[in-house]
Amino acid sequence: MSTNLFYRIPGRAYLLLAIVIFAAANSVIRKLTELGAQNLIDGRNPIAFCNVLFVGNLCALIALILIYGKQWNVQSLKQLSVTDWLGLTGVAILSGALAPALTFMALEQTMVNNVVLIGRIEPPLILALSIVLLGERVNGWVVAGAIVSFVGVVLTIVLQTPPSDMINMGGFQIGKGELFAAAGAVSLALSTIISKVKLRQIPLGIFSIYRMAMATLIFLIVVMIFFEPGHLSDVFSPFLWQWMLLYGMVIVVGGQLCWFTGLKTTGAADVSLASSFSPIAGILSAYLILGEAPTTAQYIGGAVIIGGIVLNQIGVFRKLDQTIPPPQLSSDKEMDMEVGFKGI
Repeated sequence: MSTNLFYRIPGRAYLLLAIVIFAAANSVIRKLTELGAQNLIDGRNPIAFCNVLFVGNLCALIALILIYGKQWNVQSLKQLSVTDWLGLTGVAILSGALAPALTFMALEQTMVNNVVLIGRIEPPLILALSIVLLGERVNGWVVAGAIVSFVGVVLTIVLQTPPSDMINMGGFQIGKGELFAAAGAVSLALSTIISKVKLRQIPLGIFSIYRMAMATLIFLIVVMIFFEPGHLSDVFSPFLWQWMLLYGMVIVVGGQLCWFTGLKTTGAADVSLASSFSPIAGILSAYLILGEAPTTAQYIGGAVIIGGIVLNQIGVFRKLDQTIPPPQLSSDKEMDMEVGFKGI
Protein backbone atom coordinates (compact mmCIF):
# COMPACT_ATOMS: atom_id res chain seq x y z
CA MET A 1 0.00 0.00 0.00
CA SER A 2 2.76 2.46 0.99
CA THR A 3 4.78 1.48 -2.10
CA ASN A 4 1.81 2.18 -4.37
CA LEU A 5 1.31 5.54 -2.68
CA PHE A 6 5.00 6.33 -3.19
CA TYR A 7 4.75 5.78 -6.94
CA ARG A 8 1.43 7.63 -7.21
CA ILE A 9 2.96 10.89 -5.95
CA PRO A 10 3.57 13.06 -9.07
CA GLY A 11 7.12 13.93 -10.04
CA ARG A 12 6.41 17.66 -9.72
CA ALA A 13 5.58 17.17 -6.04
CA TYR A 14 9.00 15.57 -5.48
CA LEU A 15 10.71 18.42 -7.31
CA LEU A 16 8.89 21.05 -5.24
CA LEU A 17 9.70 19.23 -2.00
CA ALA A 18 13.34 19.03 -3.04
CA ILE A 19 13.37 22.76 -3.84
CA VAL A 20 11.97 23.56 -0.38
CA ILE A 21 14.62 21.35 1.26
CA PHE A 22 17.49 22.81 -0.78
CA ALA A 23 16.23 26.36 -0.23
CA ALA A 24 16.36 25.80 3.52
CA ALA A 25 19.99 24.63 3.35
CA ASN A 26 21.54 28.11 3.67
CA SER A 27 19.47 28.96 6.74
CA VAL A 28 20.05 25.56 8.35
CA ILE A 29 23.81 25.88 7.83
CA ARG A 30 23.83 29.34 9.41
CA LYS A 31 21.75 28.02 12.35
CA LEU A 32 24.11 25.08 12.88
CA THR A 33 27.20 27.31 12.92
CA GLU A 34 25.50 29.56 15.48
CA LEU A 35 24.75 26.47 17.57
CA GLY A 36 28.39 25.41 17.30
CA ALA A 37 29.52 28.86 18.42
CA GLN A 38 27.58 28.29 21.64
CA ASN A 39 29.33 24.93 22.23
CA LEU A 40 33.01 25.62 21.59
CA ILE A 41 35.66 22.90 21.86
CA ASP A 42 38.93 24.38 23.17
CA GLY A 43 37.84 27.74 21.78
CA ARG A 44 36.97 26.32 18.34
CA ASN A 45 33.57 26.08 16.70
CA PRO A 46 33.02 22.36 15.97
CA ILE A 47 30.35 23.21 13.38
CA ALA A 48 32.52 25.64 11.42
CA PHE A 49 31.80 26.04 7.71
CA CYS A 50 34.82 23.95 6.68
CA ASN A 51 33.68 21.05 8.86
CA VAL A 52 30.11 21.32 7.57
CA LEU A 53 31.28 21.34 3.95
CA PHE A 54 33.64 18.37 4.36
CA VAL A 55 31.25 16.18 6.35
CA GLY A 56 28.32 17.25 4.16
CA ASN A 57 30.24 16.15 1.08
CA LEU A 58 30.93 12.77 2.69
CA CYS A 59 27.22 12.32 3.49
CA ALA A 60 26.29 13.26 -0.07
CA LEU A 61 28.89 10.90 -1.51
CA ILE A 62 27.57 7.98 0.53
CA ALA A 63 24.00 8.76 -0.54
CA LEU A 64 24.97 8.98 -4.22
CA ILE A 65 26.87 5.69 -4.07
CA LEU A 66 23.82 3.98 -2.58
CA ILE A 67 21.57 5.47 -5.27
CA TYR A 68 23.81 5.19 -8.34
CA GLY A 69 26.56 2.76 -7.37
CA LYS A 70 25.46 0.22 -10.00
CA GLN A 71 26.32 2.64 -12.79
CA TRP A 72 29.97 2.48 -11.75
CA ASN A 73 30.95 -0.62 -13.70
CA VAL A 74 33.95 -1.39 -15.87
CA GLN A 75 31.97 -1.31 -19.10
CA SER A 76 30.56 2.18 -18.44
CA LEU A 77 33.88 3.61 -17.30
CA LYS A 78 35.73 2.27 -20.37
CA GLN A 79 33.43 4.30 -22.60
CA LEU A 80 34.68 7.57 -21.11
CA SER A 81 37.42 9.39 -23.03
CA VAL A 82 40.24 11.50 -21.62
CA THR A 83 38.22 14.58 -22.61
CA ASP A 84 35.26 13.25 -20.62
CA TRP A 85 37.39 12.82 -17.50
CA LEU A 86 38.87 16.31 -17.90
CA GLY A 87 35.36 17.74 -18.25
CA LEU A 88 34.18 15.83 -15.19
CA THR A 89 37.16 17.12 -13.21
CA GLY A 90 36.50 20.71 -14.29
CA VAL A 91 32.85 20.45 -13.25
CA ALA A 92 33.86 18.85 -9.95
CA ILE A 93 36.20 21.75 -9.17
CA LEU A 94 33.71 24.44 -10.16
CA SER A 95 30.37 23.08 -8.90
CA GLY A 96 31.49 20.56 -6.29
CA ALA A 97 34.31 22.38 -4.53
CA LEU A 98 34.58 26.05 -5.49
CA ALA A 99 30.89 27.04 -5.63
CA PRO A 100 29.90 25.50 -2.24
CA ALA A 101 33.03 26.95 -0.60
CA LEU A 102 32.22 30.44 -1.94
CA THR A 103 28.59 30.09 -0.83
CA PHE A 104 29.67 29.08 2.68
CA MET A 105 32.10 32.03 2.78
CA ALA A 106 29.23 34.31 1.70
CA LEU A 107 27.06 32.98 4.53
CA GLU A 108 29.81 33.98 6.98
CA GLN A 109 29.82 37.55 5.68
CA THR A 110 26.26 38.56 4.77
CA MET A 111 22.56 37.86 5.28
CA VAL A 112 21.10 34.59 4.02
CA ASN A 113 18.58 36.52 1.93
CA ASN A 114 21.43 38.23 0.09
CA VAL A 115 22.98 34.86 -0.74
CA VAL A 116 19.62 33.55 -1.96
CA LEU A 117 18.82 36.55 -4.16
CA ILE A 118 22.30 37.20 -5.54
CA GLY A 119 22.53 33.50 -6.40
CA ARG A 120 19.77 34.14 -8.95
CA ILE A 121 22.42 35.69 -11.18
CA GLU A 122 23.25 32.13 -12.24
CA PRO A 123 20.35 31.49 -14.72
CA PRO A 124 20.93 34.74 -16.69
CA LEU A 125 24.64 33.93 -16.87
CA ILE A 126 23.95 30.42 -18.15
CA LEU A 127 21.60 31.85 -20.78
CA ALA A 128 24.09 34.50 -21.90
CA LEU A 129 26.96 32.00 -22.13
CA SER A 130 24.73 29.51 -23.99
CA ILE A 131 23.82 32.15 -26.58
CA VAL A 132 27.36 33.51 -27.01
CA LEU A 133 29.40 30.29 -26.78
CA LEU A 134 26.96 27.61 -27.94
CA GLY A 135 24.80 29.59 -30.36
CA GLU A 136 21.68 28.48 -28.51
CA ARG A 137 18.41 29.99 -29.79
CA VAL A 138 15.90 31.25 -27.24
CA ASN A 139 12.73 33.30 -27.49
CA GLY A 140 12.31 36.90 -26.42
CA TRP A 141 10.39 36.06 -23.24
CA VAL A 142 13.30 34.02 -21.85
CA VAL A 143 15.81 36.75 -22.73
CA ALA A 144 13.59 39.42 -21.15
CA GLY A 145 13.21 37.29 -18.02
CA ALA A 146 16.98 36.87 -17.74
CA ILE A 147 17.59 40.61 -18.14
CA VAL A 148 14.93 41.53 -15.56
CA SER A 149 16.29 38.94 -13.09
CA PHE A 150 19.81 40.32 -13.56
CA VAL A 151 18.53 43.84 -12.87
CA GLY A 152 16.88 42.51 -9.70
CA VAL A 153 20.18 41.09 -8.48
CA VAL A 154 21.93 44.40 -9.16
CA LEU A 155 19.21 46.31 -7.28
CA THR A 156 19.57 43.92 -4.33
CA ILE A 157 23.25 44.86 -4.12
CA VAL A 158 23.26 48.60 -4.85
CA LEU A 159 20.22 49.58 -2.76
CA GLN A 160 21.56 48.09 0.46
CA THR A 161 23.13 50.02 3.29
CA PRO A 162 26.88 49.77 2.57
CA PRO A 163 28.50 47.17 4.87
CA SER A 164 31.79 47.88 6.62
CA ASP A 165 33.74 45.35 4.53
CA MET A 166 33.18 46.92 1.12
CA ILE A 167 35.47 46.05 -1.81
CA ASN A 168 36.11 48.61 -4.55
CA MET A 169 35.99 47.04 -8.02
CA GLY A 170 36.51 49.54 -10.81
CA GLY A 171 34.60 52.27 -8.99
CA PHE A 172 31.80 49.89 -8.00
CA GLN A 173 31.64 48.94 -4.32
CA ILE A 174 30.35 45.58 -3.16
CA GLY A 175 30.42 43.75 0.17
CA LYS A 176 32.62 40.67 0.58
CA GLY A 177 29.67 38.39 1.26
CA GLU A 178 27.80 39.62 -1.81
CA LEU A 179 30.94 39.17 -3.91
CA PHE A 180 31.41 35.59 -2.67
CA ALA A 181 27.76 34.79 -3.41
CA ALA A 182 28.07 36.16 -6.95
CA ALA A 183 31.34 34.29 -7.52
CA GLY A 184 29.68 31.05 -6.37
CA ALA A 185 26.87 31.59 -8.88
CA VAL A 186 29.39 32.25 -11.65
CA SER A 187 31.19 28.99 -10.82
CA LEU A 188 27.90 27.06 -11.07
CA ALA A 189 27.08 28.75 -14.38
CA LEU A 190 30.47 27.84 -15.87
CA SER A 191 30.13 24.24 -14.72
CA THR A 192 26.71 24.02 -16.36
CA ILE A 193 28.15 25.22 -19.68
CA ILE A 194 30.93 22.62 -19.49
CA SER A 195 28.29 19.96 -18.83
CA LYS A 196 26.30 21.08 -21.87
CA VAL A 197 29.34 20.97 -24.15
CA LYS A 198 31.25 17.92 -22.94
CA LEU A 199 29.16 15.75 -20.63
CA ARG A 200 25.70 15.29 -22.18
CA GLN A 201 26.18 11.57 -22.83
CA ILE A 202 27.70 10.64 -19.46
CA PRO A 203 25.29 8.79 -17.11
CA LEU A 204 24.01 10.92 -14.23
CA GLY A 205 25.27 8.40 -11.65
CA ILE A 206 28.87 8.47 -12.86
CA PHE A 207 28.69 12.25 -13.22
CA SER A 208 27.30 12.83 -9.70
CA ILE A 209 29.51 10.37 -7.82
CA TYR A 210 32.73 11.48 -9.51
CA ARG A 211 31.89 15.15 -9.00
CA MET A 212 31.25 14.67 -5.29
CA ALA A 213 34.25 12.36 -4.69
CA MET A 214 36.65 14.66 -6.53
CA ALA A 215 35.21 17.76 -4.84
CA THR A 216 35.71 16.19 -1.41
CA LEU A 217 39.30 15.23 -2.24
CA ILE A 218 40.11 18.66 -3.68
CA PHE A 219 38.64 20.42 -0.65
CA LEU A 220 40.70 18.21 1.69
CA ILE A 221 43.92 18.90 -0.25
CA VAL A 222 43.30 22.67 -0.29
CA VAL A 223 42.67 22.74 3.46
CA MET A 224 45.83 20.73 4.13
CA ILE A 225 47.94 23.05 1.93
CA PHE A 226 46.60 26.50 2.82
CA PHE A 227 45.53 26.02 6.45
CA GLU A 228 47.17 24.64 9.55
CA PRO A 229 47.01 20.84 10.05
CA GLY A 230 44.51 21.21 12.90
CA HIS A 231 41.98 23.11 10.79
CA LEU A 232 39.79 20.00 10.53
CA SER A 233 40.67 18.69 13.97
CA ASP A 234 37.02 18.72 15.06
CA VAL A 235 35.74 16.86 12.01
CA PHE A 236 35.22 13.70 14.10
CA SER A 237 33.59 15.51 17.00
CA PRO A 238 30.47 13.65 18.24
CA PHE A 239 28.73 17.02 18.62
CA LEU A 240 29.41 17.85 14.96
CA TRP A 241 28.31 14.43 13.71
CA GLN A 242 25.06 14.31 15.66
CA TRP A 243 23.94 17.47 13.90
CA MET A 244 25.52 16.63 10.56
CA LEU A 245 23.78 13.25 10.46
CA LEU A 246 20.48 15.08 10.87
CA TYR A 247 21.52 17.65 8.26
CA GLY A 248 22.79 14.90 5.98
CA MET A 249 19.64 12.79 6.24
CA VAL A 250 17.19 15.66 5.73
CA ILE A 251 18.97 18.19 3.49
CA VAL A 252 21.52 16.10 1.62
CA VAL A 253 20.00 12.61 1.37
CA GLY A 254 16.33 13.62 1.60
CA GLY A 255 16.73 16.47 -0.86
CA GLN A 256 18.75 14.39 -3.33
CA LEU A 257 16.30 11.48 -3.20
CA CYS A 258 13.31 13.77 -3.82
CA TRP A 259 15.15 15.57 -6.61
CA PHE A 260 16.31 12.44 -8.45
CA THR A 261 12.91 10.77 -8.00
CA GLY A 262 11.26 13.84 -9.53
CA LEU A 263 13.72 13.93 -12.44
CA LYS A 264 12.71 10.41 -13.47
CA THR A 265 9.15 11.39 -14.40
CA THR A 266 9.40 15.09 -15.32
CA GLY A 267 10.87 17.20 -18.08
CA ALA A 268 12.93 20.38 -18.39
CA ALA A 269 9.87 22.63 -18.12
CA ASP A 270 8.82 21.02 -14.83
CA VAL A 271 12.33 21.41 -13.44
CA SER A 272 12.44 25.05 -14.54
CA LEU A 273 9.06 25.75 -12.94
CA ALA A 274 10.00 24.05 -9.66
CA SER A 275 13.35 25.89 -9.55
CA SER A 276 11.57 29.22 -9.95
CA PHE A 277 10.18 28.82 -6.42
CA SER A 278 13.69 28.60 -4.96
CA PRO A 279 14.16 32.30 -4.02
CA ILE A 280 10.74 32.51 -2.36
CA ALA A 281 11.38 29.30 -0.42
CA GLY A 282 14.85 30.52 0.55
CA ILE A 283 13.58 33.85 1.90
CA LEU A 284 10.75 32.15 3.83
CA SER A 285 13.24 29.66 5.29
CA ALA A 286 15.49 32.48 6.45
CA TYR A 287 12.55 34.14 8.19
CA LEU A 288 11.17 30.97 9.80
CA ILE A 289 14.50 29.46 10.85
CA LEU A 290 16.59 32.55 11.61
CA GLY A 291 13.97 35.26 12.05
CA GLU A 292 15.72 37.17 9.24
CA ALA A 293 13.23 39.59 7.70
CA PRO A 294 14.02 40.97 4.22
CA THR A 295 15.34 44.51 4.00
CA THR A 296 13.86 47.15 1.71
CA ALA A 297 16.57 46.47 -0.88
CA GLN A 298 15.82 42.75 -0.75
CA TYR A 299 12.08 43.35 -1.14
CA ILE A 300 12.68 45.52 -4.22
CA GLY A 301 15.32 43.28 -5.75
CA GLY A 302 13.37 40.12 -4.92
CA ALA A 303 10.19 41.49 -6.51
CA VAL A 304 12.08 42.33 -9.71
CA ILE A 305 13.72 38.88 -9.73
CA ILE A 306 10.33 37.18 -9.35
CA GLY A 307 9.06 39.30 -12.26
CA GLY A 308 11.97 38.02 -14.33
CA ILE A 309 11.18 34.44 -13.33
CA VAL A 310 7.57 34.89 -14.46
CA LEU A 311 8.73 36.16 -17.86
CA ASN A 312 11.13 33.24 -18.14
CA GLN A 313 8.37 30.73 -17.39
CA ILE A 314 6.16 32.28 -20.07
CA GLY A 315 9.03 31.80 -22.50
CA VAL A 316 9.62 28.19 -21.42
CA PHE A 317 5.98 27.19 -21.92
CA ARG A 318 5.73 29.10 -25.21
CA LYS A 319 8.75 27.16 -26.42
CA LEU A 320 7.04 23.89 -25.49
CA ASP A 321 4.00 24.88 -27.57
CA GLN A 322 6.14 25.27 -30.67
CA THR A 323 6.34 22.19 -32.85
CA ILE A 324 8.75 23.51 -35.50
CA PRO A 325 11.59 23.40 -34.70
CA PRO A 326 11.19 20.98 -31.76
CA PRO A 327 12.79 22.12 -28.51
CA GLN A 328 16.14 20.57 -27.74
CA LEU A 329 15.90 18.12 -24.89
CA SER A 330 17.90 18.90 -21.79
CA SER A 331 20.11 16.17 -20.38
CA ASP A 332 19.44 14.85 -16.89
CA LYS A 333 22.67 16.46 -15.70
CA GLU A 334 21.62 19.91 -16.95
CA MET A 335 18.29 19.55 -15.17
CA ASP A 336 20.09 18.35 -12.03
CA MET A 337 22.35 21.42 -12.02
CA GLU A 338 19.56 23.92 -12.77
CA VAL A 339 18.59 24.19 -9.11
CA GLY A 340 22.03 25.58 -8.19
CA PHE A 341 23.30 25.22 -4.61
CA LYS A 342 21.84 22.12 -2.97
CA GLY A 343 23.33 22.30 0.51
CA ILE A 344 26.69 20.85 -0.47
